[in-house]
Amino acid sequence: MWQCIPPQNYDVVARLRHYVVENARTARRMLRQMSATLVLEELVISEIDKHTGADEKLFQQWLKAGLEIGIMSEAGCPGIADPGSRLVALAHAAGAKVIPLTGPSSILLALMASGLNGQSFAFEGYLPVKEPQRSQSIKQLEQESRQRQQTKIFIETPYRNNQLLADILKHGTPATLLCIALHIGSEAESIVTKSLAQWKKQPPQLPKAPAVFLILGL
Repeated sequence: MWQCIPPQNYDVVARLRHYVVENARTARRMLRQMSATLVLEELVISEIDKHTGADEKLFQQWLKAGLEIGIMSEAGCPGIADPGSRLVALAHAAGAKVIPLTGPSSILLALMASGLNGQSFAFEGYLPVKEPQRSQSIKQLEQESRQRQQTKIFIETPYRNNQLLADILKHGTPATLLCIALHIGSEAESIVTKSLAQWKKQPPQLPKAPAVFLILGL
């Protein structure tokens, strides 16, 4: 994992003292691992509430005070299918300089390893959970993918991975290519691309783990 983080990121961690994070406990652990000299007691960390979101007033106060602020995602990239975009918008509105730090993105890594079209692609986020919206969305995305030759990328809550796979196999056409990317960046990583017809012959039992799904209609 650490090989994926550029050296300049460690320099940023060494000087930042204010953070907005998804989980304060794991954020502190990550920061401590990145900097052995970091004094955790000096950090001011605001946690993003699952229901009400980030403390925007506090964030704006920090911006007004001219503080450098870090936004940390729990498992992804801030603002990309993850909290953070609203805070970044507030930073722009305040005239603050916004600097994205280089790091791994499961969405792009999955696309890179899928063998699907990397020239034209669209990230669709989460698909609807309920029917008939779910099946309609799958059919529509597949049709758009086929017409435009555009890779469609989406994700799901880990405990619903198998249900999403079942719905794709049920409502998609046999020739459509599906890539399932699991545990990206870990020792358990698995990235496999097959046609829906091939997946149907031996449907896998997916773990309750972070996954990225990519389709390309043919």
